[in-house]
Amino acid sequence: MTTPTRTAIGPFDIRPLDPVEDAPLLHRWVTHPKAAFWMMQEAKLQDVEREYMAIAASEHHHAYLGLLDGEPVFLMERYDPRYIELVGLYEPEPGDVGMHFLVAPTDTPVHGFTRAVITAVMEDLFDDPATRRVVVEPDVGNKAVHALNEAVGFVPEREIQKPEKKALLSFCTRERFAKAVAA
Repeated sequence: MTTPTRTAIGPFDIRPLDPVEDAPLLHRWVTHPKAAFWMMQEAKLQDVEREYMAIAASEHHHAYLGLLDGEPVFLMERYDPRYIELVGLYEPEPGDVGMHFLVAPTDTPVHGFTRAVITAVMEDLFDDPATRRVVVEPDVGNKAVHALNEAVGFVPEREIQKPEKKALLSFCTRERFAKAVAA
């Protein structure tokens, strides 16, 4: 487990995801209508387990669960864009780290919760001194995540065509993140 990250919502703990034990929970999350941009709406439980077993077996891709008061509330993925997701789509720089995150669906939304989650995710990534820049590639149509990314310091570079989607390639340096969260 990593050190808890304190936000306006509370401290989040982040732990490695267990692809077998956590698959039922993840299946509920990734097939929920609010997770449409996760592109797993039709996934079966076995599909989710298989996907996260592959991530667990990869030396270049890692998945974690974020916990609030011991309850899982978000999924975070960290990947090396030299080997996963963005190969051949941009020129990686030393210290680049790719990131995905998904907030658990809820019937009782809390104002500022998703912003607190992305802030905690970014803090966790930048806790690694080797991380110089975080790279994301959300769907161009995901306006909500573009706004969140901008709020924590991401700057869009350009649209790219991935096999599964048209994406907005964006970057956030340690300095931009620090300035954004201090504002």
